[in-house]
Amino acid sequence: MTLLGTLGVAVIGAGRMGADHVRRINDVISGARVAAVADLDEGRAAAAADGIEGCAVHTDPAAAMAAPGVAAVLIASPGPAHEAALLAAFERDLPVLCEKPLTPDPASALRVLAAEQRLGHRRVQVGFMRRYDADYLKLKRLLAEGAFGRTLMLHHKHRNVSTPPGFTNAMMIHDSAVHEIDVTRWLLDDEITSVRVLRPAPSGAAPGGLGDPQLILFETAGGRVVDTELFVNCGFGYQVTCEAVGERGTARIGDERGVFTNADGRWGTGIVPGFVERFEEAYDRQVRRWVEATRRGEVEGPSCWDGYAAAAVCEAGVRAQATGERVPVDLVERPALYR
Repeated sequence: MTLLGTLGVAVIGAGRMGADHVRRINDVISGARVAAVADLDEGRAAAAADGIEGCAVHTDPAAAMAAPGVAAVLIASPGPAHEAALLAAFERDLPVLCEKPLTPDPASALRVLAAEQRLGHRRVQVGFMRRYDADYLKLKRLLAEGAFGRTLMLHHKHRNVSTPPGFTNAMMIHDSAVHEIDVTRWLLDDEITSVRVLRPAPSGAAPGGLGDPQLILFETAGGRVVDTELFVNCGFGYQVTCEAVGERGTARIGDERGVFTNADGRWGTGIVPGFVERFEEAYDRQVRRWVEATRRGEVEGPSCWDGYAAAAVCEAGVRAQATGERVPVDLVERPALYR
């Protein structure tokens, strides 16, 4: 069914990402409005909804989905709460944009896959926003066109200024490397089959117990090798780069953004402080595309299968971190709905 009017969205979770999506829907994109906000902290939900005419405030996600005018759901709550919210959306057959992770582990992701398959059609787009970044989109087109022959390897860099208190080695995989996991699968159109994690001597800036930096090695079903440098307490800024190595050439994105200057004894461009600034346009494009597709009665973008596959690779990655061994990725057979 095509939705002709403005799309009413229930935003589940009013933390940093949820509040930013409320702002994005209300102020940046067209064709949608925030009809309801839900958060366990009612005050936080009310703050996100403040000033939005007719926006209902709830502490229960299911109640927000049942609010008048709601025709779609954006889930931005913590990962462990995603499964219940997704199943509640499926009960109403509502289209969903779900921030990553789909769920925190492969077992729960498989339950979501099974529930969506029982509907008989896709309802979920997973929020892997790098797929909507202009540079990554250009690189994807170049590789798909075969501009450099067959792609042989990818080199990723992922650097953050610092980590918040309580950041763990497992979070290096689940919260940081998960983006390289998804973008690797997407750029190469290939499944990751094994993971190995190398842990050099940690930086002096790394919190106690955190192995930072780390080097992650992926192998794929098509025989590609992919490396990812994770350095999440680098201290100087947020950097994300990707270089594709083909049979007849290479292509790299992420080295330069903005105006390149020479002044005051320095040269170069600025380095953004965090992921929100670096990928702001990608987030805008992602939500805009989701709204447009939903209003057409369609579902596009990363699927529940992509969310499940990322969770399976993350699980293997955490085991590889702990053992230092090459760990195979265990994937079920891909269901017909996601082929």
